[in-house]
Amino acid sequence: MKDARGVIFDIDGVLTFQGRVYPGAVQVVEALRARGIALCFLTNSTLKSRASCAEKLNKAGFSVDEREVITASYATGVYVKSLEPRSCWVMVDREGMDEFRELPQDSSNPEYIVIGDNRSQFDFTHLNLALRHLLSGAKLIAMQTELVDSSMGEIELNVGAWVGMLEKAAGVKAVSIGKPSPFVFELALRTMNLDKSEVVVVGDRISTDVRGAIDCGMRSILVKTGEYKASDLDGDIKPDYLIDSIQDLMRLFR
Repeated sequence: MKDARGVIFDIDGVLTFQGRVYPGAVQVVEALRARGIALCFLTNSTLKSRASCAEKLNKAGFSVDEREVITASYATGVYVKSLEPRSCWVMVDREGMDEFRELPQDSSNPEYIVIGDNRSQFDFTHLNLALRHLLSGAKLIAMQTELVDSSMGEIELNVGAWVGMLEKAAGVKAVSIGKPSPFVFELALRTMNLDKSEVVVVGDRISTDVRGAIDCGMRSILVKTGEYKASDLDGDIKPDYLIDSIQDLMRLFR
């Protein structure tokens, strides 16, 4: 690990979880900075914008620049803007919507339907409307594809559950932007100005963090905290390194 020049951190489940900062997390981030390691904080959260995520981390005791943060909503905003859409219907709540303010919004005749965590409008009326648009030719974009999440406390449906329902009902396939999609990892590498061979990914999910790292040709470190389950290691996807907690990370950099 001495050759690593950058670290991509997952946030929920690695540095923080359910509103609490893991012991040693702030110190590890500071120690990496002191070594000149470039950092990126990459989360599949769609409710947070890049700015609000950085603000939350800083209030929790970290020292983070907004430009070091990539949320699934920010990455999806970058992707959708590159399409130069005629119109889009972005379904997401809270600050995540801030990443799409510059785009033409139209829920009555959208060219693209963009799905994030839209808990205020995931109801019979809005989901049926989305279905009808998809059947009429609208294209579907998923901010991420995780089915469930417990980072806020009790387990709850995540974006992938709603996207999967619409895909099946409409007979379409969504373009996915968040982890484990290569798009979001490549975006992270561009922000760090580093090659994939120089960067390691630290996460708690085999299905998103480790799989995404492998697909992009990066090394991965799986942390046995957050959403981690021992059964995760039973499958074919294996991390390069396995540690008990974020406090153990610096041992790999000796």
